[in-house]
Amino acid sequence: MSLEDEDIMTKTIQPAERLSLVQEYYFSRKLKEVARLNAEGQDIISLAIGSPDMPPSPQTIAKLCEVARQPSAHGYQPTMGTPELRSAMAEFYRRWYDVELNPVTEALPLIGSKEGILHVTLAFCNPGDEVLVPNPGYPTYTSLSKLLGTKIVNYNLREDNGWQPDFDELESMDLSRVKLMWTNYPNMPTGGRAMMNTYERLVDFSRRHGIVVVNDNPYSFILNDKPLSLMQVDGAKDSCIEFNSLSKSHNMPGWRVGMCISNKEFISWILKVKSNIDSGTFRGIQLAAAEALTTNSEEWHGEANRTIYRRRRDIAEKIMTTLGCTFDPMQQGLFLWGRIPNGYADCEELTERVLHEARVFITPGFIFGSNGCRYVRISLCATEKRMAEALRRIEELKDKK
Repeated sequence: MSLEDEDIMTKTIQPAERLSLVQEYYFSRKLKEVARLNAEGQDIISLAIGSPDMPPSPQTIAKLCEVARQPSAHGYQPTMGTPELRSAMAEFYRRWYDVELNPVTEALPLIGSKEGILHVTLAFCNPGDEVLVPNPGYPTYTSLSKLLGTKIVNYNLREDNGWQPDFDELESMDLSRVKLMWTNYPNMPTGGRAMMNTYERLVDFSRRHGIVVVNDNPYSFILNDKPLSLMQVDGAKDSCIEFNSLSKSHNMPGWRVGMCISNKEFISWILKVKSNIDSGTFRGIQLAAAEALTTNSEEWHGEANRTIYRRRRDIAEKIMTTLGCTFDPMQQGLFLWGRIPNGYADCEELTERVLHEARVFITPGFIFGSNGCRYVRISLCATEKRMAEALRRIEELKDKK
């Protein structure tokens, strides 16, 4: 093929139009810059991403190794998950949330919650249907909705309302084309608390309007003495879905193990989509995840969540205070969310200064929606030593101002 022919082919091949609706994920783009700065010897401390840096329990790792050594363990697995994993998920909900589930029909393993967002949207929404998405909220709710052709209708979360949904505002909207509502408590990025009153109102809202409420619940064990679930509300299973995950609560983000909890019919619809997209997770991962869900004790959760994260959170609060940010000390979850001082034009002005002058990477709130433009987020997924060093650098930056 001549160079002229190659040039013609380059001009005629174009990506799908849907790609124009989204950008590369912020962290995917920004981590390239951080990698470049590290390669230049900058030693950037990342307090941006919620990827737990501690290992899973020893029993979990031992089970993975045990199964991986079995010659018969390496074939395709059932898309709906192994019986052992589904049973462990049901037991997990009974043990921690006092919610009874049928492991065969009401619990579906996911390859992470991102996969669940995709499959649920495909199962419930036609192109042009509307989806309620929180502002601020997890960016994947927005990006996948755009890629799948659904219309995003934002609903506001505000600091003066504890980052809970404004139900008066929701009731005033035209909801006639809304099929799904995404919620996430304890909330990411704001740290808004999971509240039973909010869950009860969400279930009532779902029933009256025929809208499937999907609660994304991976943070319920982080800096929280009393984990809550939407499924604790009577009748929630009839019209709602909940995602949960081992990524944060069991230190297994890279293992990609999540779960979808709902009624038999909803699960069957989601499974119909899922079975046409993937072939199930490696058996060793599934059985190790079952081990984690079954054997990790209250003491293990307490040590991982309430002790280590509490110490890190104390440092994060000092960082926020040094930056002149204000925050709610009652936040839950894996991050600390704070409002920036009025002297900055927007949150990115602050985060870029901190990155390039203090060599600390924190997250600007604008990536979560317009209601996040005056906020920044600090992750607790770094050692106390690294967080203390980040604090020292930012204190030096403050002194230079």
